[in-house]
Amino acid sequence: MDLKTMTYLVVGSTFLLYIYIAIKARAASTAEFYVAGKGVHPVLNGMATGADWMSAASFISMAGIIAFAGYDASAYLMGWTGGYVLLAMLLAPYLRKYGKFTVPEFIGDRFYSKAARITAVVCLIVASLTYVIGQMKGIGVAFSRFLEVDFSVGLVAGMVIVFIYAVLGGMKGVTYTQIAQYCVLIFAYTVPAVFISLQLTGNPFPQLGLGSTLAGDNTYLLQKLDTVLMDLGFGAYTAQKGSTIDIFLLTMSLMIGTAGLPHVITRFFTVPKVKDARSSAGWALVFIAILYTTAPSVGAMARFNLIDTLQIGKIGSAEGNLKYEDRPQWFKNWETTGLLQFEDKNGDGRIQYYGPGLEEKAAGFGWKGNEMVKVDRDIMVLANPEIANLPNWVIALVAAGGIAAALSTAAGLLLAIASSISHDLMKGVFTPNISDKTELLASRIAMAGSILVAGYLGLNPPGFAAQVVALAFGLAASSIFPALMLGIFDKRCNRVGAIAGMLTGLTTTLLYIFAYKGFFFIPGTAIMPDTAQGWIFGISPGSFGAIGAVLNFAVALVVSRMGDEPPEHIQHLVEDIRVPGGAGAAIDH
Repeated sequence: MDLKTMTYLVVGSTFLLYIYIAIKARAASTAEFYVAGKGVHPVLNGMATGADWMSAASFISMAGIIAFAGYDASAYLMGWTGGYVLLAMLLAPYLRKYGKFTVPEFIGDRFYSKAARITAVVCLIVASLTYVIGQMKGIGVAFSRFLEVDFSVGLVAGMVIVFIYAVLGGMKGVTYTQIAQYCVLIFAYTVPAVFISLQLTGNPFPQLGLGSTLAGDNTYLLQKLDTVLMDLGFGAYTAQKGSTIDIFLLTMSLMIGTAGLPHVITRFFTVPKVKDARSSAGWALVFIAILYTTAPSVGAMARFNLIDTLQIGKIGSAEGNLKYEDRPQWFKNWETTGLLQFEDKNGDGRIQYYGPGLEEKAAGFGWKGNEMVKVDRDIMVLANPEIANLPNWVIALVAAGGIAAALSTAAGLLLAIASSISHDLMKGVFTPNISDKTELLASRIAMAGSILVAGYLGLNPPGFAAQVVALAFGLAASSIFPALMLGIFDKRCNRVGAIAGMLTGLTTTLLYIFAYKGFFFIPGTAIMPDTAQGWIFGISPGSFGAIGAVLNFAVALVVSRMGDEPPEHIQHLVEDIRVPGGAGAAIDH
């Protein structure tokens, strides 16, 4: 069976499964729509959380970033997994014990202020919309290649699927759909990795294959990759290239951003008991680790296979590159998407692919620049099975996995946005007397509107999927995480301090991002060059969330100490949330 037919069959089957689950688990009440009736088993919730978490950034883009950034990309691995430790220890059980539907609802109650709740909604929407842009980019990349349609068409198709199962099922439908999506995406990620690890190293475990010698050669895979990349002027794969401070801040931003993402936190409102919230976080980390321990090998092997395809003969010689007319089929396939582009600058009919460290030597060969003018990082995981000549069913499976990863997270994010609008703004602030039926309808309308906005922004994303998602984590880290931490652990923090802190963190981070990425990601509106030389103190836009969080904490603490103490019942509430006794049962206030 040809690849296109196989892909339609595999991807279509998964779509039917998702829609069937959404119909069977259709939410009939606001409790089911927002928190799945608080009846999800912690192991199943851990699996759903894993799918909710492992987005297009994790499945499609993270290994692509690792493939090209090497050592520096370790920040993504450490930050995105370390955040779950913070979440399990510092937030999840306490928020579940409080027993509400949404993060802004907790913030509004804890800081006894509708203004605080509205501020939290604004922070949530800004972070979640930025995050969902990355998912839409991933959906468009997967569809455009494997269903052989334009990027924009693929993005719209993904929007329609999300609309059907997320709007119908709410959190209840999304939860059980995400369990199925986790099974699809983890199988789709690990099977090709096993095949490619066997091809390159003879080791069936990719995690071990990364540190193994090449098949039929005594050279280690990473050693060979270092040598080849240095010969091409890219610098050693395992060497640190970015500044230490930026890598540290990016790790911290991703870590605390993880613990502050509302769509992830909401997952811990769906379990029956308080102790199940912490258990869910542990299970989620186990399920996530399967993919995250595989990603470094996928990234390294993808880069190795890419270079091995384009370079023939001796690396760095005048004849040591592929003739364009002899380019393999996978190259032609991805050229049609516009995500891989070649330009024959010197008219020699060969593909010159090299880094900035080879420019002087390249000029001596008559090369007039790197002729691989575009290699979108987001194609690497999806193209890797094709580059390695794996069977069509494996390639189709990867397409289904990539789409599942993007859809699962997009659904969770859109649900968080919808619930913040209908439950926190309408029911909680502006129209408190509306019925559950009206609130449910408002949630579905809000989600439909969010899908349209996210799709529009996804057509012109400000970077690769993982980079866009890193910006979202920075926004969550700088605005929501400090408010939650102070709300739980500092009974002296008052409403004025919390609001001032959230606004400070969000505003400073947004301004820093807009300075380098442009206003609302409109091309040509950035006022500063988005390069390491142009960043203030070498801090990239994706890393600034950690600075924003520090500013948030500082402002909130100082302003709170300058004002009145919170009411006595609020201080008792804070103490009650932290009491471990009775953790086996949910305590709703």
